[in-house]
Amino acid sequence: MSRPRVLIADDHADVVKAVGRLLAIECDVVGVVADGSALLEAAQRLEPDVVVLDLNLPKVNGLEACQRITRRHPATKVVVFTAMNDPELKQRAFDAGAAAFVFKMAGDGDLLGTVKRLHGDRASSTD
Repeated sequence: MSRPRVLIADDHADVVKAVGRLLAIECDVVGVVADGSALLEAAQRLEPDVVVLDLNLPKVNGLEACQRITRRHPATKVVVFTAMNDPELKQRAFDAGAAAFVFKMAGDGDLLGTVKRLHGDRASSTD
């Protein structure tokens, strides 16, 4: 199976750097953006397999971006990656089309494992 093509959206440079380094172990990071508007443009242009996004993005918030991406690109899986471990927010993310919700403090393996699982789900659904 091919490596997942991942687009990362977070406005904190340290988070982007750490997430990019982690995901690059088993994924191809095809882009990094710092706001929701740039995310929507990059998702259209790059057609990633998976988008990892923070909810607190400038210009277009993460929930709105998630909804737009999943509506326009149904094959793209969205992972909400946030520091806010709130059950109501988690439900809102799933309602917006997120395929997964990963708490930033959960540990590195959770995010990488989730991306790999979603990519595997995506690949098997297109067979």
